[in-house]
Amino acid sequence: MSYVQPTTRQDAQTASDDAHARGPIRRAMAASAVGNATEWFDYGIYSYGLTYISAALFPGSTAQATLFALATFAISFLVRPLGGLFWGPLGDRLGRKHVLALTIIIMSMATLVVGLLPSYASIGIWAPVALIALRMIQGFSTGGEYGGAATFMAEYAPDHKRGFCGSFLEFGTLAGFSLGAFLMLGCSVLLGNDAMHAWGWRLPFLVAAPLGLIGLYLRSKMEDTPVFRECAEAAEREQHKGVPLRELFSQYWKPLLQLGGLVVALNVVNYVLLAYMPTFMKKELGMSDNLSLLLPLIGMLSMMVLLPFAGALSDRIGRKKVWWLSLVGLFVAAVPMFSLMSHGIAGALIGLAVLGLLYVPQLASISAMFPAMFPTQARYAGMAIAYNLSTSIFGGTAPMVTDWLIGRTGNTLVPAYYMMAACCVGAVALVFVTETVGCSLRGREVPGGKAGLRSEGSVEQRMPEHRHA
Repeated sequence: MSYVQPTTRQDAQTASDDAHARGPIRRAMAASAVGNATEWFDYGIYSYGLTYISAALFPGSTAQATLFALATFAISFLVRPLGGLFWGPLGDRLGRKHVLALTIIIMSMATLVVGLLPSYASIGIWAPVALIALRMIQGFSTGGEYGGAATFMAEYAPDHKRGFCGSFLEFGTLAGFSLGAFLMLGCSVLLGNDAMHAWGWRLPFLVAAPLGLIGLYLRSKMEDTPVFRECAEAAEREQHKGVPLRELFSQYWKPLLQLGGLVVALNVVNYVLLAYMPTFMKKELGMSDNLSLLLPLIGMLSMMVLLPFAGALSDRIGRKKVWWLSLVGLFVAAVPMFSLMSHGIAGALIGLAVLGLLYVPQLASISAMFPAMFPTQARYAGMAIAYNLSTSIFGGTAPMVTDWLIGRTGNTLVPAYYMMAACCVGAVALVFVTETVGCSLRGREVPGGKAGLRSEGSVEQRMPEHRHA
């Protein structure tokens, strides 16, 4: 075996620096992903335990209680913009790490307490009132979670691998949702229907506390992002305290609108495919409880495998291209795939798999794409406010709206039409978005703009490297 030494001392130093940099990047990926997993763990257990939660905590018939439970699911999203308005500017002033440590512990503790709530039979109307209050607390904390986690991850990742690294944040999304769903499904299978209705539905909620503590530990051990520290050190004190809200809306209204439009497409598809699908399969397709829970889980696990590859693809060909592929594909395939779902288990599995595959390019690239739409001093706030405002109106309400529309029209293709409309909104926004693949997130300018320079690892500057490989 032969050993080829680095050609220069600079090459050797670069190799050494890369090796030292990988450790903090991996820890940042883990810290971001665990927090996101904690958030989505709650959505998973709530969505997959909806039948038991509605029966335990709400009055009325099964249909009425289910609608109330879906409405309560949506309520937490209506509070998220307030959380974004509070946590976002705070994250730009104090740093990403401190805010993320607070949001994850508030979020996980609120989820834990849901599992301890007395039933409607025990305390009457106070049971749903307490649940609504806890969902609002969760929504408020979540308003600072995703925008901060995506910003944290994007600012730690190498510029030329931001899509690949950011995809692991969404890996955490699906992992958390799947863990919650598997726990609820496993308890249902092991304990049986009677025990689940009596007390078994509470068990998965109790796992939120350990998850939150793990995320808190990982985040407390991290330094704040190099990009934020550079901005803070380079600017005068009054200049790096973040951008006031009035200035944020006046100077960055374009990326705020663009991001909001993209999130309409992203989250309508997301919550229809992930959160609403078990209810849809049980109520509209007549599947058993366990089967309606299992099939979407198989789809999610398949998506998790593909996420890093789609993220790496966005680093090579650009974020906008993978988004066009996803939006056009979903628009064309939505009606045929939902029609196929009504033709038995095989049809449902194929339909879910195709729609999930087409959704992956969006999901894999958002953690790299969205934070790059704002400069460092406005990134956390801009991301948190635009993302959460759009999510609260169109994302968290998607299960409730589609369920209500199906009930009014009797048409089981309503979710497909809703997804198609959302994709049209996303496509209009995407036309005006600037491509930022390979752009540095450093500095006080918008990446990809007139002063937004590409980093040394950008696609264009790596082209000769590929030609000589």
